[in-house]
Formats: sequence, structure tokens, C-alpha cells
Amino acid sequence: MATTAEIKNGLCIEFNHDIYQFVEFQHVKPGKGNAFVRCRMKSLRTGRVLEHTFPAGHDITTARVMRKPHQYLYKDETGFNFMDQETFDQITIDGKSIENNDLLKEGDVCEVIVHEETNQILGCELPAQVILEITYSEPGVRGDTATNAQKPATLETGAVVNVPLFVDQGEKIKVDTRTRQYVERVKGGR
Repeated sequence: MATTAEIKNGLCIEFNHDIYQFVEFQHVKPGKGNAFVRCRMKSLRTGRVLEHTFPAGHDITTARVMRKPHQYLYKDETGFNFMDQETFDQITIDGKSIENNDLLKEGDVCEVIVHEETNQILGCELPAQVILEITYSEPGVRGDTATNAQKPATLETGAVVNVPLFVDQGEKIKVDTRTRQYVERVKGGR
């Protein structure tokens, strides 16, 4: 048991017969009336985002979840296959449980979220940023850089992201996995 004062991003709670993870929250103290917490929560089972308001000091039931590092191996018709970094056991996770799964590259280490009481896999979180090579991109037009113009680029995993005009095919870039946005060019390897 916890209260709304202990809410933070990433905290998992049991709510409406489901397990939700806080995506964002805001403590509000209006001039008149009682304080409350406005939050957005994502269901770990369905992926649906729910907006809810809790009164300040309200009791919430925290869910017992475990985050275990798993290395991504390959994708087949059953789903995405991962290997536990400690026990070397292999598991398969459905693609719907992995947000932005087209940014996954073999060898990436992700965090698999497991419900401790039922041992059910709730989801998989990619690393915050990944380094990928651009396999196809149109050449930038000279003199078209007065604005912050961008162009689509296809990455080695098949994902398409927008990159600045100066980034060319064959270069490696860093991509934010939560927003799918270009971060920077990477010199050399990983």
C-alpha cells in the first residue's frame, strides 16, 4: 500500500483489475478545494492509456513487478525472442507488448517487466536510445538548410525516422526509442 504522495513515473499499481504504469503525473493544489493528483497511466496488459484523477493522500495498491535484463535474439512467426542475461533461459514476447519494436536490433538489452505474483510477462521496455545504421536516405538538397528541414531515412531494422538533411546513407545515428526522434550522429561503432 502507498499513497498518492509516492507516485513517480514508472511506478506500477493495481487499478480496476489491471496493472498500470504511471506515464506522467501532476500534483495540483487549487486555491479553493482539496488537492489532487492528475495522472496518465498505461495498462501493461493491453497498452491502453488511461487518464485519472486521484484525491491527494488517496491509498493506491502498488503492484509487485520485477524488471529483468534480457538480450534480444531474433524475431520469428511466434514473436520476439529474448534471452535472460542471468539464467540464459529464452522467452518469446508478442510484438504488441513491445512499444516501437521496429527499433529493436539483435543484441540489444531490454528490460522485461514480469508480475512477481503470477510470473506473467507484462511487457518489454527498449533501451532509452539505440544506435542504428541508415540503409536508405535521399541525398540532401544543397542550400535547403535555412530551416530545420528533415527527410525520412530507413534504418537497418526497417524502421523509418526523420533525420536532418546533412545525415547521409551509411551513417550511424542515435534514436530515442520513446519518441522515435533523431538524437545525433555517432562516430564509429557502438
